[in-house]
Amino acid sequence: MTLLVQSPGLLTTVQDLGRPGHGVDGVSRAGAADPLALRLGNLLLGNPANTPALETTLLGGTYTFPEGATIALTGATPSALAPYEIHTIAPGQTIQLGPLSNGARCYLCVQGGIKTAKIAFSASTHLLSGLGGTALLKGAVLEIGQPTNEPKQITIPPSLKTYSKALRVTRGPQADQFESKLFYNNEYQVTQDTNRMGIRLAGPPIPTTHNSQMRTEGVPLGAIQIPANGQPIILFVDQQTTGGYPKIANVITADLPSLGQLRPGDKVRFEQVSPVEARRLLLEQEAQIEAL
Repeated sequence: MTLLVQSPGLLTTVQDLGRPGHGVDGVSRAGAADPLALRLGNLLLGNPANTPALETTLLGGTYTFPEGATIALTGATPSALAPYEIHTIAPGQTIQLGPLSNGARCYLCVQGGIKTAKIAFSASTHLLSGLGGTALLKGAVLEIGQPTNEPKQITIPPSLKTYSKALRVTRGPQADQFESKLFYNNEYQVTQDTNRMGIRLAGPPIPTTHNSQMRTEGVPLGAIQIPANGQPIILFVDQQTTGGYPKIANVITADLPSLGQLRPGDKVRFEQVSPVEARRLLLEQEAQIEAL
């Protein structure tokens, strides 16, 4: 069975849950920008959670299934088919996802998954390094794997498919260098320069109280750096693994799906929580998934 890319939209890549453990080599985890949506799509189809799927961006693209398929669409809402439901695609049928709404990325998950070579135990496309290939082009033919289980007739609760623009963060290692009240009391807009490496924000500049330069150090996914111009940058899935800008905060793991659905022009706010609260929120989210 195969999938034919008639049009890849703005940016479509093959993604799974990424390749952790290679930061020492200068390669970030990559993987799905919204890992929760990918997991839920695979859950609906009976696939293992890490099964590769297509991540589409802003414009969903057009795809043909010569032999048919069983699919689920998760994340942002496409104009073609209802999300978070199982759809049977007839042999030769073409689906046009159209412009996405309610988010930036839609996941086209297929029963059996996208069958492609793995590098360092992952099929994810890391655009910065080229690991896992490149963005898909018109005419690409992808192989669909053999199903391992039957689709699940389950209802995804609203709490797992609702995205927030109020991002919860923990305190960053250089938070004392900034006027943090300004950061938390204001709204910031996602700029057009946003990509899978970083989400650039525009708003009231954050002044620093520390004038000396810092040494480059390791940086995690979701770290919020403040460069010299005072405009925050949130490090994203294809991030560099080290950086020399001070970090005021870090987006918590439970809110990374919302981070992955931000569109240029969206406005966000930040709320500081403790590490204990961040862990509680993640465990609560995982418990909801496990209950399905």
